[in-house]
Amino acid sequence: MFNHSEIYFQAQETVNLEVKQQTIPIQHYLRQPFRLVKTIANERLMKVLGFDRYQLQMKPINFLEIYHFQPTVILKVWTGASGNVYLQSESCEIKGIDYINQRFSLDLKGKLTPIEREGKTYLQGQANLTVKVDLPPPLWLTPKSILQTTGNSLLKGVLMRIKHQLVSQLLQDYYTFSKEEKMDSFNNTLFPSNLPS
Repeated sequence: MFNHSEIYFQAQETVNLEVKQQTIPIQHYLRQPFRLVKTIANERLMKVLGFDRYQLQMKPINFLEIYHFQPTVILKVWTGASGNVYLQSESCEIKGIDYINQRFSLDLKGKLTPIEREGKTYLQGQANLTVKVDLPPPLWLTPKSILQTTGNSLLKGVLMRIKHQLVSQLLQDYYTFSKEEKMDSFNNTLFPSNLPS
């Protein structure tokens, strides 16, 4: 009798970004988590649910050429009092493969912190991703070491894609945001909307 118990996969990724502070500080930008979510997610695969929650369709995952699935995750992203941004998955659904969907859980936790050091500003972050799954029958005979290595490296790939998006898009979006805010402020000074009629 083979033991087809649960198996856990885990991965972790860190970020350390130097920020060139603009007229509008990065801390102000980080108070708008929606913009942050847009930098790591494809807007066409994202739905805003309200109350700091977002539904994201992840990129398709191919496990050992046997299972191909695309998880849909409900993510909560919010800003704390100290300017930290927190990210926490609340639920996950895998459509089309009922067996795995009913025996699968995904836990994603992340934190992004603005830090001042020697007159420079940095964004430091960490994300942890854990998946727990009850193995389907076709995988009961596969050595757990192979499953573990494959699963861990798949999760690492997911986090690295998120990190790449964050690193390449976040600062660019922050600089755009700062210019827009500066322009709005300039226009409001030139054309104040509260002049008496």
